[in-house]
Amino acid sequence: MAIASPAVISVIGHDQKGVVAKISTYLAQQSVNIEDIEQRVMEGLFIMTMLVDLADLTVSLDRLILDLKELGRSLQMEVTVRLHGEKTRKRIAVLASKEAHCLEAIAQDQSEGVLEADIVAVLSNHRDLEPVAARYGLPFRYFPSTDKTAHMEYILKELRAVAPDLVVLARYMQILSGELVQAFRNKIINIHPSLLPYYPGANAYKQAYDAGVRVCGCTAHFVTEDLDEGPVVLQDVFHIEVGKDTLEDVKRRGRELEAAVLSKAVGMFVREELVVTDNKVLFRPGRLA
Repeated sequence: MAIASPAVISVIGHDQKGVVAKISTYLAQQSVNIEDIEQRVMEGLFIMTMLVDLADLTVSLDRLILDLKELGRSLQMEVTVRLHGEKTRKRIAVLASKEAHCLEAIAQDQSEGVLEADIVAVLSNHRDLEPVAARYGLPFRYFPSTDKTAHMEYILKELRAVAPDLVVLARYMQILSGELVQAFRNKIINIHPSLLPYYPGANAYKQAYDAGVRVCGCTAHFVTEDLDEGPVVLQDVFHIEVGKDTLEDVKRRGRELEAAVLSKAVGMFVREELVVTDNKVLFRPGRLA
């Protein structure tokens, strides 16, 4: 009797006719049994996850993967294959400046096993957070940002060396160069201290406080060349008691929420629950993954 050999096939791309039929036909030709399937169309994006059994596969696994990738290219879709239950751990690089709360949250998640990923570098423009990185056993490097161009060149060089799957801006108070953003397209998540598109740029909490708003919040979003305008992953809010809360109260409450929202967004990326398309973030089905 053949031993079950489950695998997961993922298909993502703009919706079109015949995708399920073409993938299924190819799998049947290779004696691959489809055990379960999820498919969804969200705003024109087709997302499919198939749980299959490779026990009777008539070609090599490498051949299967290459053929499915080629089939995906012919459909202008992304097709991936992995053995069920075997996920490659994501590599994360964290960029931070002086505020510790977001770095602390991500490092703690990683150390407690909540975040199943490896933090391969903490990069900064100051040395202030080196003790935090050391406490969690994380590699820390810094380069001053007095020369902005040199600093960005350093950061890009370091990131290319560690090849992260995700770059996290944990209150990194620098604007990224266009070259860096292009090099890690849809792989950089930032936390901004407002409900974007309101109060972009610096001093967002002060802007909200001075405006007398009663609800404030923060936004985790992917970074693009347009400052604070990238696709939104998550947002959350807290209330301000106007006339009672001080600006420091607002900032303290905001920092607590920033850490939680950024931590959750990073976890969703690591678990491959996000799809970025047409400047929007969609949540993909994950039951079979």
